[in-house]
Amino acid sequence: MLITNTVLDTLPIWQLGLLALCFVWSGVVRSGLGFGGAALSLPLMLLIVDDLLLFLPAIGFHLLFFSVLTIATRRENINWQFLSKLCAVMAIPFCAGLIGLLNISGTVLSLFVYAITLIYAASYIVNKTFVSHNRFTDFAFLVFGGYVSGVSLIGAPLIVALGIRRLPAHQLRETFFTVWIVMVLFKLGTFAVADVDLQIELTLLTFPAVAVGHFIGLRVHAKIIRGDQTQFQRFIGFGLATVSIIGLVTIINKLM
Repeated sequence: MLITNTVLDTLPIWQLGLLALCFVWSGVVRSGLGFGGAALSLPLMLLIVDDLLLFLPAIGFHLLFFSVLTIATRRENINWQFLSKLCAVMAIPFCAGLIGLLNISGTVLSLFVYAITLIYAASYIVNKTFVSHNRFTDFAFLVFGGYVSGVSLIGAPLIVALGIRRLPAHQLRETFFTVWIVMVLFKLGTFAVADVDLQIELTLLTFPAVAVGHFIGLRVHAKIIRGDQTQFQRFIGFGLATVSIIGLVTIINKLM
């Protein structure tokens, strides 16, 4: 399965500009919240080019670089014991998701992304973010979140629900950044073995946009730590809901 950048070469300038803004946004969310860079930007990208495997490698490389950059001087905030338990539970569902990513049709994958994102959007709008309250929901969130991350890297809100209850605020971002690094390394390695184009050119071209978003996100994170993030999440929720509904309607119309 070989994906090329030919489709990007055919896009008008305004759509390429929108893609650049999507990558800026992914950087803002990733460094601002500590998760959700893919979950909150992939639906926007798929509205422009409906090809999940076109964007996932670039998002993965960006995540690797900026996550390592963020935790390099904050390693003391990583809870290694919690991290190892998390990875052990998610290993099998994550691998199952990877297999699905390489074998499920692109249309089904896009529907999956939009449907999951719509659920996230609804939770943000009503201010009912995912929070685990017992061991059963811990396990359920990790298994489903691991599978969703294997398919598309958008399982972060489910996985972080466990950390919110078990980790102090100062450990949350750096611990989960390390989780994303492990996931992305496995995903990119699988892409290489499966002969999926790693989109090096797209990664390099969009790197400046993500860098701008990353440094904006660092300021956002500082404000979130000091204040209330409810309004910020609600704003995100309405935007995601709009994008997800448009995406679902577009795909359904194509299938009819």
